[in-house]
Amino acid sequence: MNRISEIIEEFQSVDDDFKLELLLDYANKLPPVPQNYSEIINRENNLVSECQTPVHLFVEYVDHRVRIYADVPPESPTVRGMVSILIEAYNGATVEEVLVIPTTLLQKLGLAEKIGALRSRGIGAIIQRLKNEVRQAASTH
Repeated sequence: MNRISEIIEEFQSVDDDFKLELLLDYANKLPPVPQNYSEIINRENNLVSECQTPVHLFVEYVDHRVRIYADVPPESPTVRGMVSILIEAYNGATVEEVLVIPTTLLQKLGLAEKIGALRSRGIGAIIQRLKNEVRQAASTH
């Protein structure tokens, strides 16, 4: 079983009232970006502009594996939690694994109704940007 399947199973195993708490746990686990990225966070080219929350996404492709780093403010725990889930599930994955991130991920986690349409669109934009960045990073190697 891959890591995203384990995370989906984890969310599906808890009742609806606990799902947001679980998401907040992930928000608290978001690793800081490495120093070399923290110096360029405010540059627009790493900002996911389609998301209302300022999400800065960084992707590396090393030894046929994807490395994902992101900066999301603590004041946005829902988005921060989703980005943390993506990093937990796909950091170290292959390009192919990242490119098949389900578009229904929020539904599978049981979070789509809980976080609302606006955040759902923003998270969808983050996933799409991640896929695009991975394609681009892999194509340069």
